[in-house]
This record gives sequence, C-alpha cells and structure tokens, in this order.
Amino acid sequence: MTKRVLPSNASVATQGDGARMIAPAASRNSDALCALLAKMAPASGRALEIASGTGQHVAAFAQTLPNLVWHPTEIDPERRASIDAYATEVSNIRPATDLDATSAGWHEAFQEQDLIVLINLLHLISWPETDTFLSEASQALSPAGRLIIYGPFMRDGALTSPGDEKFHEALVSQDPEIGYKNDTEIKACLQHYGLQLLHLVEMPSNNLAFVAQRPKT
Repeated sequence: MTKRVLPSNASVATQGDGARMIAPAASRNSDALCALLAKMAPASGRALEIASGTGQHVAAFAQTLPNLVWHPTEIDPERRASIDAYATEVSNIRPATDLDATSAGWHEAFQEQDLIVLINLLHLISWPETDTFLSEASQALSPAGRLIIYGPFMRDGALTSPGDEKFHEALVSQDPEIGYKNDTEIKACLQHYGLQLLHLVEMPSNNLAFVAQRPKT
C-alpha cells in the first residue's frame, strides 16, 4: 500500500490503556456493524478482517459471532499491538498479521475464508489498489464465502451530502489518487471478479455496505 498523507480527520486514533488504541469512528459505528454482520455473515467458519485498525471492531465482531474464528490483519505495527491487546479478552481471535491487502498475491496465504470484512478503507486508497484488493479477496474466499465492505461511497457518481462533499474534497486535495469510490464501479468490479452482490445496505451516517458472495461451485 502506498504510504499517503491523509487529512487530520481520516484514520484517527488515540492512545488508550496499555497498547490499546481508540478510534472514535470505530466507537461510533461498532454497534451498527455488529448488527449488519449478525444478519449477513455466516454462522461459523473462518473470518478475515482486512485493515483491522485499532482492533475495536474485531473484538466486537468476535463477541457477536463467537462461532467464527477471526483473523485480523494490519500493516501498522502499533495498531497490530493494539489489536492483540483487545484480543486478550476474546478467545476466537487469532494474533494480528502484517498484511498489505493492496499487494498482489496475498490470497495464496489466506485461502478458504468463509468471510472477509473490510471497514473504511477504500476511500483512503487508489482505484488500482481497490481493484487489486477485490481481485485478491475474490480468490481468498471459499465457495459461498462472503465479502462485506463498509464505508462512504458516491451514489451513481454523485456525492450525496455536504459532509461527504467536504470529506471527499479533503482527501483529494491531499492525494488526487484517493477519495470516494463510485458504488456502480464497485458493483461492476465485484461482478468482474466473479462475485455476486447479494445486498447493498444503507448504513448510518450515509455509509454503504456491500455484501457479496462467491458462487458455491
């Protein structure tokens, strides 16, 4: 993943107790995401979280879905330490792994995933990196495995709230390669890599969740 200079309100986290870090965005959206996964995720199996950040999400997900074995990944070593600190209280979380999910070939080390989850990353990376992630995720899923992507997106090429317009402009001003992705292009890319879009879910704060599935055979 290309290291980028992001606006001050993107990917914010502060230090908590010990190695634990606290991301305000994760605190705000955790309940809504747990409710989404409770409806859309498989009941059991192997779950891979990409760009797990502070670890707040995966700890909450693992408690919500205790029959899934969760494998968090993160490129930042401080955040991997934070993930592992949160995971000490939950038995179904594996140690955090260093993974750049925008690099080609990572699916080979993460085969047969029943669930892959990505929260709030696509607006912080370029379209080629997004394409690589979707290609790799499609190959890492087991038959009938599901991919769930959450974050802010354009709708039919348009930004649909003043807050989204402001945030997208701040992202692009820092790096013209990043910013909100278009929902129609994400749908097309999922289809290109053989994934069926099962649900497109409106989430709080004008976010979207894509729920896609690899064919069973």
